[in-house]
Amino acid sequence: MQDFNNKRVIVAGLGRFGGQIAAVRWLVQNGAKVLVTDRTPADKLAASVKELAGLPVEYRLGEHRVDDFTSADLIVTSPAIPPENEFLVAAKKAGVAITTEIRLFIERCPARILAVTGTKGKSTTTALLGRMLATKFNVHVGGNIGKSLLLELAKITRSDLVVLELSSFMLEYLREAKWSPHVAVVTMLAVDHVDWHGSAAAYLDAKKQIVRHQKAGDFAVLPEGMPHTAEFAEQTAATVILFSVNAPRFELTVPGAHNQFNCQAAWAAARVMGVDFAAAQAAVRDFAGLPHRLQLVHASGGVRWFNDSIATIPEAAIAALDSFPRRSVLQIVGGYDKGLPFAALSAALCERAKAVLCIGATGPTIGALIADSPTHQCAPVYQCGDLKTAVAQAKSIATCGDVVLLSTGCASYDQFANFEERGQRFSDLAAADR
Repeated sequence: MQDFNNKRVIVAGLGRFGGQIAAVRWLVQNGAKVLVTDRTPADKLAASVKELAGLPVEYRLGEHRVDDFTSADLIVTSPAIPPENEFLVAAKKAGVAITTEIRLFIERCPARILAVTGTKGKSTTTALLGRMLATKFNVHVGGNIGKSLLLELAKITRSDLVVLELSSFMLEYLREAKWSPHVAVVTMLAVDHVDWHGSAAAYLDAKKQIVRHQKAGDFAVLPEGMPHTAEFAEQTAATVILFSVNAPRFELTVPGAHNQFNCQAAWAAARVMGVDFAAAQAAVRDFAGLPHRLQLVHASGGVRWFNDSIATIPEAAIAALDSFPRRSVLQIVGGYDKGLPFAALSAALCERAKAVLCIGATGPTIGALIADSPTHQCAPVYQCGDLKTAVAQAKSIATCGDVVLLSTGCASYDQFANFEERGQRFSDLAAADR
């Protein structure tokens, strides 16, 4: 659809992500008659609705109705809603087109697009790449990193560059568009979001969308020697560029080998666009990291407190643990059970942590795995149940030189609305008096 004037458009899933709010604003600006529908009750969406105050928008909150979806001219769905959702299926059967905010932007963006995906590290890589490219270009950074660029289309020119972080959900909805970026960057890949995609294979296949429709003259930046790299390389007609941590290393403020890995991914993509190493190094030297990603949130008495709430899979929690000296980390682990295996995380904690503080639904499982380990000198395990208790326990046993690390290896939904809320709660508790 190119002409939205007087078209009835359903925005499905308002949520709290800025993309849907931006989509509503953009649609209204383009003359659409917008109905926002969300199963979440109005009181829980008050902040998002407030951002749209004064706009001629109709709301259907606390429920969806089939006739809204089947009578629309277009549906702009939140990428968090699976395509198999009964209301989207009904709309498709009725011949109603379905799109997303990110597709609306991509189809109208005049600039070359560089896009980043992966299981973990994609936000940090996107931010680092944006910094590097900004040394030479006018750059716009957005997508899943938390900022919609839809409302900035008028400011973007053909000579600019756009850097997008793309989630597996976004990429799945882009499948029908048969689009891939000029430069595709793939970071660390593991199994995640199986509940949404249906299987690990379907999750990986959605990720492959980032390279599948590239052409000669495009570039696919892939991790050297990693599982699935060959599969991605086989899917693209672009020039494949491999990166690894063995390249000239960057001086970084943020800790961890995984952040060096993210920086090398960003550098490989920036180099394609003509950015030299010296400029890239200057751009990232003072990068302090993104919120909830190995973020130093408090320091007192020689003890440092790091918020890594974004670590919602075991592999990410292991990478965070490996960022610090052996036996210096008191790590808070556990949370919502996504059905992921914890053997590798438990083994790493047993070998490297100073103490393990378990919370949430999976806390007992992780603790039991550590207790059953054949290793003789395992880290002590404290079953804390909730985050407040875990932080209090950490304060009672941490000594000078220690790191208290919130890197749970699990989602937060058993006790928190999302990982951001969990990370903020940790930060507040860390800074509070005992």
